[in-house]
Amino acid sequence: MFTNKHIWSISYPIFLSLLAQNVINVTDTAFLGRIGEIELGASALGGLVYICVFTLAFGFSTGSQILIARRNGEQAYGLIGAVMMQGIFFLFSMAFLLFSLVHLFATPMMNLLVSSDSILEATVDFLGIRIFGLFFAFPSVMFRAFFVGITRTRVLTINAVLMALTNIVLDYILIFGRAGFPPMGLKGAALASVIAEAVSFLFFVLYTRFTVDIKKYGLNRMHTFDFSLLRRILSISIFTMLQYFISMSTFLFFFIAMEHIGQRELAIANIVRSIYIVMFIPVNSLSTAANSLVSNAIGAGYTSQVVGIIKKTARFSFFIMAGCAFVFCLMPEAILSVYTNSSALIADSVPSVYTISGVMLLCAVGSVVFNGVSGTGNTSVALLIELITLVFYCLYVYIIGMRLKMPVHICFTSELIYFGLLLILSTFYLKKGRWRNKKI
Repeated sequence: MFTNKHIWSISYPIFLSLLAQNVINVTDTAFLGRIGEIELGASALGGLVYICVFTLAFGFSTGSQILIARRNGEQAYGLIGAVMMQGIFFLFSMAFLLFSLVHLFATPMMNLLVSSDSILEATVDFLGIRIFGLFFAFPSVMFRAFFVGITRTRVLTINAVLMALTNIVLDYILIFGRAGFPPMGLKGAALASVIAEAVSFLFFVLYTRFTVDIKKYGLNRMHTFDFSLLRRILSISIFTMLQYFISMSTFLFFFIAMEHIGQRELAIANIVRSIYIVMFIPVNSLSTAANSLVSNAIGAGYTSQVVGIIKKTARFSFFIMAGCAFVFCLMPEAILSVYTNSSALIADSVPSVYTISGVMLLCAVGSVVFNGVSGTGNTSVALLIELITLVFYCLYVYIIGMRLKMPVHICFTSELIYFGLLLILSTFYLKKGRWRNKKI
């Protein structure tokens, strides 16, 4: 049985890597919050469009990670390299396709969704630069899948710290115009993020080449395109890709609803979203660990331990998040002052901080249990659970946001609907036990 120490040994490097990666989000929001509310809103909408596209790659890598972890548990190490290389080939091709589609359709799409002309123009400018990051971010997620799948996660911390430091320095230089560079504002934030992702990808390539036993994992061979293997990966990944894309698209829908309420509400939502993402980091790291541990346990023949692993990880996640929520509720103004120097904006954002602090207690358990379902390899079931949940989520956001135009902190209660349903449906599925004989 995996102990708390074992769970934490896998989770904490992922936690540190996510913390460093989200310094990018915090830095962008904090710097742009000192420029104006239009820039804050545009970075939120443009960033979410980018993330929606990125989640297709992340979903593919998560499915690949499940397969890599299963082969690692089976000690079939030589088969891992083929999964890794097929994934990189596929994601490079997908990056080119999605880059073209965004350039063709992003402007008319945003024109239909955004009501403010100034926010629309700024969003399109931001996205026009930010989208170049796909060529580096897409292949990078396969390296993340590889290292998580083989439970060698410390490298993720190093990579993320390097990425975060690069972004912070370039944000300061390019947004405000330092070291001889002209002030680029919102475009500078987009360019800084693209360069940081390029640095991250280069690091992964060099680290893997010089520190990993590439012969052991079959990474020393040139792999030709293998449609049968790609089809096997996609049989798991396609559901995860759709799940993440649809999930993030509905989060974009939430921000569209905030933009329709008002420019100030959109700015508040972006600041609180940044805090929300920071709070989600320990939950996300433990959820990722649960996914990998479940897949490894099944691959090693320890199916009977799966429910225990999920329960132990969920309990661990809840207590960590309870401590975090207490701290955030204790000094919300101090935390919000990191993102903006506007006292009015800080005061208006405080109620939303209280709301998301409560949400995270439910999220701490719901996210881990849901990722346990994905870890069993039943990604089609995970997609179905996500779809059912999101129908109710979108209906709730539409009513309280776009129809009733309730305050932002009330709109954030939609996250209670989301994580509550995820927890109920995932628990029900795990108790039925049909996942026990799933072969991948």
